[in-house]
Amino acid sequence: MSNFLSGFKKFIAQGSAIDLAVGVIIGAAFTAIVRALLDGIITPLIAALFGKPSLDGVLNFEINNAHFSIGVVLTAVLLFLLTALAIYLFIVLPINKMKARQAVAPEEVPIPEDIALLTEIRDLLQAKNSQA
Repeated sequence: MSNFLSGFKKFIAQGSAIDLAVGVIIGAAFTAIVRALLDGIITPLIAALFGKPSLDGVLNFEINNAHFSIGVVLTAVLLFLLTALAIYLFIVLPINKMKARQAVAPEEVPIPEDIALLTEIRDLLQAKNSQA
């Protein structure tokens, strides 16, 4: 039980739980934005193309009194893809670019002449001692 508690404390202290909570909140906010985009722009375009107010009414059929709606699935897939695209464009890409800038290798500091000379002497002495 103490291993569980110490592991849980470590998990909380690392910020993983906070990162997860922030991700859920941002995902919910993006879902609302994408839903508004879907309802305000894409759905009217679909209505203009298919003559239906949304994809929910597209490709509906019935077999033995069982109602099937492929449009509902298409709406969910479109919402998912738009949400994923928005998260990628506005969160993942900027964070990756920021990390890439931070990961640039620092410039090499030139070794002073005296240190280089001492290093060379040390290497020569080690080589001479290993031969003897």
